[in-house]
Amino acid sequence: MRFRAWKAFAVLAILAAACWQGAAADNRNTAKSQGAKVNETTGAIVKITKTDEEWKKLLTPEQYQVLRKHGTERAWTGKYNDNHEKGVYVCAACGLPLFSSGAKFDSGTGWPSFYQPIDESHIGTETDRSFFSVRTEVHCARCGGHLGHVFDDGPPPTGLRYCINSTSLEFVPAK
Repeated sequence: MRFRAWKAFAVLAILAAACWQGAAADNRNTAKSQGAKVNETTGAIVKITKTDEEWKKLLTPEQYQVLRKHGTERAWTGKYNDNHEKGVYVCAACGLPLFSSGAKFDSGTGWPSFYQPIDESHIGTETDRSFFSVRTEVHCARCGGHLGHVFDDGPPPTGLRYCINSTSLEFVPAK
């Protein structure tokens, strides 16, 4: 009996590994089709590194303050809060596709809000302990630019609210 259980476990482990490798390949193909350069071995998005001076030349002062210095635009002032066009929101610093207009919703907060990114591998998160609170910061996986924060009070199907600064985004309308 023990041998049979061990054999079943081994078969399940092999199947799980095969599925994981297939999913990793799918993630690499998805990222590539969305314009992201990926490492063919690991499937990770290739990071962009620039000096502060290079970023200052590429970005407007407002974009630099938000994307590189973790600033926040004032509520209700961002150009994409009331945008209802179909398309894709990309990182203003590096052009990585981040959010689809199909995942955008009106959160009533004054910032563009999304319930999920285009691809989880296109964003990164880390704990933000500023302003006497603990939040989850969202940043671009390719350039590290600060995008905003994610909260767990969003709509179905994810229950998440990615509260993103318009300044950190560019909108590419659907054709």
